[in-house]
Parts: sequence; C-alpha cells; structure tokens
Amino acid sequence: MPERIRRVPVLNAANALTVARIALVPLFVVFVVASDMTDRWWRIAAALTFGVASITDFVDGWIARRFGLITSFGKVADPIADKALTGSALILLSIYDQLPWWVTLTVLIREWGITALRFWVLRYGVIAASRGGKLKTVLQIVAIAWYLWPFPPGLAAVGPWLMGAALVVTVVTGLDYVVTAYRLRRSARASRS
Repeated sequence: MPERIRRVPVLNAANALTVARIALVPLFVVFVVASDMTDRWWRIAAALTFGVASITDFVDGWIARRFGLITSFGKVADPIADKALTGSALILLSIYDQLPWWVTLTVLIREWGITALRFWVLRYGVIAASRGGKLKTVLQIVAIAWYLWPFPPGLAAVGPWLMGAALVVTVVTGLDYVVTAYRLRRSARASRS
C-alpha cells in the first residue's frame, strides 16, 4: 500500500513567525530612523525590535523541523525575512556612519549571492545550512545588536571586533557554500552520464 503524503498547511506557527519577522522589519527601520543613532531610547527600541525579530528566526525553524511544518512558502519566505532584517540593519548602520560601507556590501553580496546560488542548484539538490552558516547568523545578529544598543564608548568598542568575526565567518562560509554547490552540481551531472 502506498505511503500517504502528509499535507502541511501553509497557515502554521512556523510560517506565522516568519511573517511576523517580515512585519517587524519596517517597524525596526522606523525606530532606527527616529533614533538618528543619537537618541538613546529610540536606539533601545530598535535594538529590542531587532532582537525579537532575530529570535523568531531561530524559533520558526525549530518549530518547522520539530513539528513537521516545513512548507514551500517557509523555504522561500524565511531566507527573504532574514535578508530583509539583517540587510536593512547593515544598510542603516552604514547610512548613519556606524559601520563602513565595504563591510555592509561584503555581507550583502555574500548573502544574496548564496541565496541565488541555492536557487540555481535547487534542481540538483538542496544546500542545507551548515554549522558555519548558523555560526555566521549568530555572529551577525550579535554584532548588529551590539552596534544598535547605546553602549558607553568602552563597551561600544567591542562592536568592531564582533563584526570582524562575523565578517570572517561570513566570507569563509560563503566560499564553502560555493564549493558545496559546485560539487553538488558536478555529482548530479556525473550521475546522469
């Protein structure tokens, strides 16, 4: 007897958290702009909003895997939500001269490039997030949150070190994903021959 395929509803807790993260991005942007990176309370509001949105990234993935709620919508919307949140944060930090533009551009090129690469090799297989990729996400979130929070100068000086670590892991894991995609595509072609 054939195995029954379980249909996963698009309206589920994991996808709701992903949509909530997308909805928090404009609110986060408003708080950063209102702060002008000089008003302490608006910066705290921006940092807390960024933190809550970032937590949903971890929780939605855990819920989707734990309860079998993985959907095509989630596979597409989750990385878009991630890129929208971190991308807007990095761009705003650069606009307000908190972060050099070359750092923001390096991270954005890597993020969007790897997303495009994943779609490009999708017909050959899925490139799952590696441990390094997960570490990259955590480091980026911590570094961005550190820049957003209105720390006194001594503590604020930790931010560039955190961002430097995030940048190194971002570039190294990006290269690793390129190698993985190349191998995946080459093995798929070899198996067709």
